Amino acid sequence: MTLRRTLTIAALLTPGLGLILVMVGSVFYIAVAQSFGYYNLSGESAFSLDHWRDVLGSKQFGRSLGYSAYIAIISALGSIAIAYPLAIWMRKPFRGSLVVGSLLKAPLFVPGLVAAFLFLNVIAYHGVLNQFLIWTGLTDAPIRFQNDRNGFGVIFLQLWKNMPLALLLLTGAVQGISDEVVDAARDLGAGPLARFRKVIAPLTVQAMQAALIIIFIGAAGDFAFQVTAGPTNVQSMAQYMVFLKTSFGRWNQAAVVGVSLMGLALVGALGLAGLARLTLRGLKW
Repeated sequence: MTLRRTLTIAALLTPGLGLILVMVGSVFYIAVAQSFGYYNLSGESAFSLDHWRDVLGSKQFGRSLGYSAYIAIISALGSIAIAYPLAIWMRKPFRGSLVVGSLLKAPLFVPGLVAAFLFLNVIAYHGVLNQFLIWTGLTDAPIRFQNDRNGFGVIFLQLWKNMPLALLLLTGAVQGISDEVVDAARDLGAGPLARFRKVIAPLTVQAMQAALIIIFIGAAGDFAFQVTAGPTNVQSMAQYMVFLKTSFGRWNQAAVVGVSLMGLALVGALGLAGLARLTLRGLKW
């Protein structure tokens, strides 16, 4: 590639990609600088490690970090586990497959906050689920499902919202595998599980990695599902960051949590993607 062609491509990408890089880079720079004491909105701006020391020494930060990682990991792996069988099932068109695919992908077009409130109407103390349980005689009194301590409600919402995205990515990858490859594996005696382990999964690993990364990052930084259906005994990282900002204007400590959340998203997403590839290498043998 000549220098002129390289400069032409760079110039064409600059209006879009350059703007994105400037905006994302400026936000990242301000967050990092603010976590070290600069851009202080409620005091003197000067370099300091006190904000990091205060946040990292807080038990609440450790609980929030562990909780966000727990929600993100379960959401990412669970979405992939549900989407893979559906993608394989829909690999070849069948009567009604278009309708089934549309229904499965419908959650992509429902705002998360709307889904959370609909979910609350179902599991509320006097909601649809409790009314059904009482009507069938399975319980004599309503059961409190809302804001459970283990975050199962948040995980359900994350799976409901993110599984269609994983299905969208995996379906395209699975449909890209030629019938000759699958038929050859079947002729050699490979059963359904063996064909998945040694043929389908290795050939779709890049789509799976993309889905894991996108879902993990989104679930780790979730705020809407947590504040509506999440447990009250622990805060997510995003929720904790907002709490620090609104309580006495601790912007610098909120920036520390924000930078830590970026680190969690980066390390966790790349870690899951790398673990998936290593696992598939082992499954091939």
